[in-house]
This record gives sequence, C-alpha cells and structure tokens, in this order.
Amino acid sequence: MRVFVTGATGFIGSAVVPDLISAGHQVIGLSRSDAGAQALTKAGAQVHHGDLENLESLRSGAAKADGVVHIAFIHDLSKFKENCEIDRRAIETLGEALAGSDRPLVVSGGLFPTPGRTTTEDDAPPANSPTPRVSEETALALAARGVRASVIRLPQVHDTAKQGFITYMIAIARQTGVSAYIGDGLNRFPAVHLSDTAPLYRLALEKAPAAARYHAVAEEGVAAREIAEAIGRGLGVPAVSIPAAESHGHFGWLGMFMGMNLAASSALTQKRLAWHPTGPGLISDLDHMDYSKP
Repeated sequence: MRVFVTGATGFIGSAVVPDLISAGHQVIGLSRSDAGAQALTKAGAQVHHGDLENLESLRSGAAKADGVVHIAFIHDLSKFKENCEIDRRAIETLGEALAGSDRPLVVSGGLFPTPGRTTTEDDAPPANSPTPRVSEETALALAARGVRASVIRLPQVHDTAKQGFITYMIAIARQTGVSAYIGDGLNRFPAVHLSDTAPLYRLALEKAPAAARYHAVAEEGVAAREIAEAIGRGLGVPAVSIPAAESHGHFGWLGMFMGMNLAASSALTQKRLAWHPTGPGLISDLDHMDYSKP
C-alpha cells in the first residue's frame, strides 16, 4: 500500500514511518523542511513537500496514495484554537481527496474524561468538550462520504526523551523549583510507549472499518502525584500539592488539563486489532531519562 503520512518526521511519525516500511508498505512523507526531507529519504520514504496549511499539498499527497495516516498537529499551544481549526481543515481536505474510494484515513485524536468510570473506545466525545479540537468528529463524518476513516485516541506517548504534555510539566518544574500536582494527585493520565504506538497506526490502516475508534493505551491511568514525584526525583526538587484554584497560575495553559481524570481502557482495541503493548511504563521512562538536558 502507498501510504501518505502527515507528521512523518515528528515524534510519533518518526516511529510510524519505519514500521510501515518494514511491513512492506511504501511511504510518502509530508515534509516542510530540507532537514525533514533528508530524514525521510534516509528512512526509505518518498518526500512530499508541504505543510498543514498548504491544502493543495495535502490534497495531492492523499490523491496519489492508497491510504493516509494523519499525525501532524501544530504544537504551538499559545495558538491552540487556531491550530485546531488548521487541523480540522486539513482532515476535511484529506477526506475530499479520498471521498468515494473506501480508502483508509487514520486520524489522531485525544482522550477525554468519562465521569465516574474509565473511558472506552465506544464512548463518543462529550458535546461540551473543554477543548476546541474536533479531529475525531471531523474524521468520522467522512465515513458517510465513502472514506474508511478511523481514529486513534492518543494518551501521553512517551520514551526517555518526550512524554506528551508531561514534557511541559518537567519544564515548569525546572523553572519553578517544585514538581506540582493538584489536590491529592489521584487523578490519572493514560500512557503508552512510543514503540507500541507505531504498530497500532499500521493495524488501523490495514484493518479498521469506517468510523472505528481505537485507544493507544498501555497504562489505563498513572496518578498525577506519582508522575510529579518521578519528575521531582529526576530534577532533585520537591513534589508538592497545590490547590485547584492555583492551577492556571502555576501551570499556565497546562492548568486546564492538570486536574482532569483521563483514565482510559484499550481492551476493545487490543481485542479488535490484536494489538498488545509491551513497551516500558511511563514512570520507568521518567526514572531513566537524562534531566541534565533541558
């Protein structure tokens, strides 16, 4: 299969591309820079120049592919709302190129809390979502237009270099001299190792029916306090509790997420796609990373 991959040179994409190639697929990777193009060529992928705001580049990349994996997102969180809109338009454009063909489109989405219980793949996103990102809703609406669209909801994807928004927690702890959590710190965040994420994108591309939802979750929920304590150990700073009212003052934009309980299961994903994560846990990676590097 010829697969067009956005975000091909990013943290997750750099693992997805070689996984696809090793499974026998041909990869067309989107790149906005010469350095990215060189990395893709070295990995054995074909380079397609463009970015998320160049809709014609997205359209032409998808048109010449048998399937699309959309991982790219602009991670300038000071412009989160604008970047969510760019993401929505990108997904719609990719869908237009695939419409009526039953070709697969795998889109990255986010997890959300389900009050009183663990979120499953069969739960729909809440109508009153606190974030403006609508990647899942936009993608699954394309099923009615003959696109085999599916969504992979991502938790904190980690290795010993990056850990999703926990990377920002580390930066804040380094800056403030304390590793903070909200209240009792028993709210939880799901996680998955980078090495387990890549095969799930491939399996969804190869097997997912239209409108399927999957969870890239290895650990259903790691307590915020446990995460803060691991960061504190690594930086040599105290882990402290702060009141919810001080969350935004301490964490900035990250404050809107820090009190959430985002526990999520991947039992249905593992059953439906025969996906079985085996990588190291989040706390293990936090305990083995090099904190001397900012």
